[in-house]
Amino acid sequence: MSKLWGGRFAGKTDEIVEILGESVSYDARLAPWDIRASIAHARMLGDAGIVSKQDARKIVRGLESIAKSIAAGTFTWSVSLEDVHTNIESELVLRIGDAGKRLHTGRSRNDQIATDVRLWMRDQVDAIRSLLLGLQAALVAFAEAHIGVILPGFTHMQHAQPVLLAHHALAYYEMFGRDRERFGQLRARVNVLPLGSAALAGTPHPIRREQVARELGFDGLSANSMDAVADRDHLIEFCAAASIAMMHLSRLCEELVLWSSQEFGFIEIGDAFTTGSSIMPQKKNPDVAELVRGKTGRVYGSLTALLTLMKGLPLTYNRDLQEDKEPLFDASDTLQLCLTAMARMIPAIHVDARRMAEASREGFMEATDLADALARAGMPFREAHGVIGRLVLHCANTGKHLTDLSIEELRAFSPLFDKSVRSALGPAAIVRTRDLPGGTAPRRVVAALRRAKASLAKEQS
Repeated sequence: MSKLWGGRFAGKTDEIVEILGESVSYDARLAPWDIRASIAHARMLGDAGIVSKQDARKIVRGLESIAKSIAAGTFTWSVSLEDVHTNIESELVLRIGDAGKRLHTGRSRNDQIATDVRLWMRDQVDAIRSLLLGLQAALVAFAEAHIGVILPGFTHMQHAQPVLLAHHALAYYEMFGRDRERFGQLRARVNVLPLGSAALAGTPHPIRREQVARELGFDGLSANSMDAVADRDHLIEFCAAASIAMMHLSRLCEELVLWSSQEFGFIEIGDAFTTGSSIMPQKKNPDVAELVRGKTGRVYGSLTALLTLMKGLPLTYNRDLQEDKEPLFDASDTLQLCLTAMARMIPAIHVDARRMAEASREGFMEATDLADALARAGMPFREAHGVIGRLVLHCANTGKHLTDLSIEELRAFSPLFDKSVRSALGPAAIVRTRDLPGGTAPRRVVAALRRAKASLAKEQS
């Protein structure tokens, strides 16, 4: 089959140009969205009298038959026809004759691909938001199952203050909630129809853009034809949102890797999500967490690739833009795969509550509460900080925990200590004192769980 644009050319295209320029090997995945947009365009052409009603019906039936062939895996893709659009249009002409040649009236491949990608992205955003919701639900279930478990909270990877494990898990619930919000905001910006912008300046044909927008479910029309065909902001924004979500996944995975190590011993990941060593029989490696952590860099690479691609392009369309789809597709595929894997792995995590409790009594984590006790007794906090620092140094030198000290030993560092201070020490007591909105006190975490479950139920309904 000859190229649709071949009329201007007398010579044959070098085969290396065809290899360099083809995109059908990866943009064929856009076929369902390309056909959907073409059907809407054909119906509009018929309704507007730009082509005959009879030809419009033939085009729609032909496109529907091609869609069935593609779905059945019997459609033959030709690299020499460059891209998904030309393959489908060429096949349409073969199947229905000259009527198929009228489909491209009033449009260009420039606004056609822009429309296809927006339709595809809208569906991917919806799928990703659903997967994020599933991961949030897994985290809420995990938190609820371990509501009474206390573990050390860390700053600078040093023991800082004890927190509820449920509170820790809900921190990630919040992160993935922001990811859902980001993708939701992106969806609104994606849902604008560029079709009708043609190559860059619009079309002289009396097309009905509003009709096509309604049929395809777009909320509005692009306001500037040049921007519509040149804009790739939504692709960059998609990869940016995907990168942030992957960063959140990677942080969670890093903690799971650390927690499952013998040095921590906080958790054991189930056999279904771990692997062994080819040489060391004793090994149980957290490979799923490590792979997700590693794939984060891959998504970052997609974002960098798109930013670099776009930074030097003049208006409007340039063939460089063919390179926008592979990183976009890969970022979407990678994120969806990782979200699915993580949502399945979370329920397979066994928590060693005893080891977490033991670790919560290490590292002088009562220090801040002792300083707060002195501050409540009237000592300026900065002065109290210094007193407790000296107290910690004393314990470190004598091999004692702060909870080992008698009231007399405490009063040797400050007479403001009274007997009530000892009842405020210990992980459970410390956790209970963080009784404010957003804090780790049990009743606050239970309330946060209740809100999270209500929000999930509303989103899933």
